[in-house]
Amino acid sequence: MVKIGIIGGSGLDDPDILQEPQRVEVDTKYGKPSSSLMAGKIGGVETVILARHGRKHQYCPTQVNNRANIMALKQVGVSHIIATTACGSLRAEIDRGHLVILDQFIDFTRFRKNTFFDSFDKGIHHTAMAFPFDEGLRRILFETGQELGLTLHPHGCVVTIEGPRFSTVAESKMFRLWGADVINMSTAPEAMLAKEAELPYAAVAMSTDYDCWKIDEAPVTWDEILSVFQKNADNVKQLLVKAIEKFK
Repeated sequence: MVKIGIIGGSGLDDPDILQEPQRVEVDTKYGKPSSSLMAGKIGGVETVILARHGRKHQYCPTQVNNRANIMALKQVGVSHIIATTACGSLRAEIDRGHLVILDQFIDFTRFRKNTFFDSFDKGIHHTAMAFPFDEGLRRILFETGQELGLTLHPHGCVVTIEGPRFSTVAESKMFRLWGADVINMSTAPEAMLAKEAELPYAAVAMSTDYDCWKIDEAPVTWDEILSVFQKNADNVKQLLVKAIEKFK
């Protein structure tokens, strides 16, 4: 049975897209997830929404208990995960408001718990991570976005940094040289853990700014990110709803 889990980033965890939403409290061996789960349906498809940073955005990126978040979704029977995230663009062609269907990541975090296999006392486990994002989910998201007439990119490599600070110019330029297309503070640990938990995972990234590599613009501020979000969040919600309806 298909049951979709949505991990919502800032401003993209709106339970109003659910039919008959109900709050579900979950606890895991890794602790509690960032928020209560909101369970309901989208187009007849069972769907659960989790707010990555908490309902009041009270958790900074390093504080997010990614292991509890992924395990909570698995415990309630989620079969697929679609994540949303804000990102900075490292490429001129990825403008503000554009959506990117991520296909690769570079993990530049330092302090995250990013594996369920802290010990090999029950056997050695090295998870293959060459292709961390599920191709079937990615295809559905991209094709749905095209049908809706959204401006989106079919591929993109995200570099996930520790945060909560933004990058220096030197770092931003380095990430571009590494081949990253966008930058955020959330995706890599989630994708790793979802892969370990054998849950197909895909992520839609919304470009809100040009980080700070583009020196003909002022460095990004949080207020500017929120402004772009407010203008484009409905596009992401519409994409989620139409994509999930295809699972019916």
